[in-house]
Amino acid sequence: MKESTTDDRTLDANAVAGMLETLFGADMTVADSKCAACGREGEVGTLLAYTMAPGVVLRCPACSAVMLRMVETPRGTLVEAKGLAFVRMNR
Repeated sequence: MKESTTDDRTLDANAVAGMLETLFGADMTVADSKCAACGREGEVGTLLAYTMAPGVVLRCPACSAVMLRMVETPRGTLVEAKGLAFVRMNR
């Protein structure tokens, strides 16, 4: 397992909680998730958030794999989540 590193541009996904809630209609920071690359499970809020790019990239804190990408455009918000094996929202 690769040890994660952080720098001044790295936050946890709680920093983009508002954007996630707007997209999914619920507090996603407490939703369970699983990395498709390494199998690590944890709350979405524990993912590493990179926000300096044109959008937001959420990475696995264990293996650094990209789990979710979001970018807002004039036509809407694009979301790619192929790095997530699953996201489970509690009722």
